[in-house]
Amino acid sequence: MTRNTNGPIILLEHVSLTLPGPGKQPVSILQDISMQVQKGEAIGVVGPSGSGKTSLLMLIAGVERATGGKIRVAGEDITQMDEDELAAFRRRHVGVVFQNFHLIPTMTALENVSVALELAGCEDAEAEAVKHLEAVGLAARTGHYPEQLSGGEQQRVALARAFATKPALLLADEPTGNLDSDNGKHIIELLFGLKERYGTTLILITHDSALAAQTSRQWQMKDGHLREH
Repeated sequence: MTRNTNGPIILLEHVSLTLPGPGKQPVSILQDISMQVQKGEAIGVVGPSGSGKTSLLMLIAGVERATGGKIRVAGEDITQMDEDELAAFRRRHVGVVFQNFHLIPTMTALENVSVALELAGCEDAEAEAVKHLEAVGLAARTGHYPEQLSGGEQQRVALARAFATKPALLLADEPTGNLDSDNGKHIIELLFGLKERYGTTLILITHDSALAAQTSRQWQMKDGHLREH
């Protein structure tokens, strides 16, 4: 596997994504996308629904495979990896926060964070999970299940889980999309605070141009094309 720890933490070169559409006719989702992101940057990606923003994140995370071009993340060419290598790559380097929280409903807040640490090989996962839940203000809610938590609290658990393994890269897909304005503001404050604390590179997808403006650089996605503002 080719590795290069110098240069940008994310490098996309002429990346495209085509998926089967109705009648198995190919549908172009992303077209000729090139971008560089430096370590520690906060990048905002804005654009309408269906423009390809989430697909871009899934390519960077190695969840979706590009149909053209090259993607390097954290010094590794992920376009050359098989599924097992991609899973290991994500455990080493990537944290993700979704709009819909994606907590495991049968696990407590503590267990939701602990499982991420256990998968990453942490020897004292529960104690570490407690620390990360304390960091997002949920010390008193560790034993609660997702259904017993508010939307804002669930997203704070998701943040604790995403940052628990101290990933080099955090991908946030509309993290305030299901929250009211007050909870959304609190989540963003926590997100940027944790990003600074750990020196994490952040890619933030949002419909909110004011939220994107809090990042150091903004990119616009439209009809599968990406350009920097």
